Amino acid sequence: MVYGLLIAFVLGSAFPFYWSFLVASRDSSMLTDTVPSLLPGANFLANAQRVFDSVPFWKALGNSVIVAGTVTLTTVLFSTLAGFAFAKLRFRGRDPLFLFVVATLAVPTQLGVIPLYLAMAEFGWANGVQAVIVPNLVTAVGVFWMRQYTVDALPFELVEAARMDGCSMIRVFWHVCLPAVRPAAAFLGMFTFMTSWNDFLWPLIVLNAENPTVQVALEKLQSGYYVDYSLVLAGTTLATIPILIVFVVLGRQIVAGIMQGAVKG
Repeated sequence: MVYGLLIAFVLGSAFPFYWSFLVASRDSSMLTDTVPSLLPGANFLANAQRVFDSVPFWKALGNSVIVAGTVTLTTVLFSTLAGFAFAKLRFRGRDPLFLFVVATLAVPTQLGVIPLYLAMAEFGWANGVQAVIVPNLVTAVGVFWMRQYTVDALPFELVEAARMDGCSMIRVFWHVCLPAVRPAAAFLGMFTFMTSWNDFLWPLIVLNAENPTVQVALEKLQSGYYVDYSLVLAGTTLATIPILIVFVVLGRQIVAGIMQGAVKG
């Protein structure tokens, strides 16, 4: 019964991606068929080539990889550092500062779009990927998540024992904290990569059509009077592949970290 429900859930989750691939491998006329075929066609490579001919998709893929990869690495690193500090270090103003970080989650992102764009233009970063990367180097959600996980995953006694053995605080963080919070860091990395990869509003505002990210390029594919859904979904399928790769890699880290903790417990 349980396995049957899990299989049904997996199939239901995978069907939208498979349907996108079906349409991408045929032409848009299949959407008007009374009984559409559930077998892939032979036009996927041709539709994919049309995607690269219609928009600078290679450029968009490269920009998205740079942006999402950099933002993921910095967010995981800085959030883990901040989470460790807020959870295990004692310093003046720790709790009010953490409350301030959490309070920023209540501020709508849209309120900062205009002043942020003016700042990027003042720095000369408009139309450059650094304008997408720098404002997202760390997030309040990441700090909150890593702090909450570190509180339970890393006992004070372990930190104090490492300090008594002569470890500096950096070595305590690197050799004690990071192994303990690896599952949470992997989850945060996966979540951050997906969020950054799928970000649309800010890249649309700050980047131009010649230097887009993937989501902006996909929007250009459907901006005409007639929308060719086989073309759009071919681009969507290509844009989904990096997310699947990251999910497989980091998903294994999450499972490995959980199993390691279970064996130690």
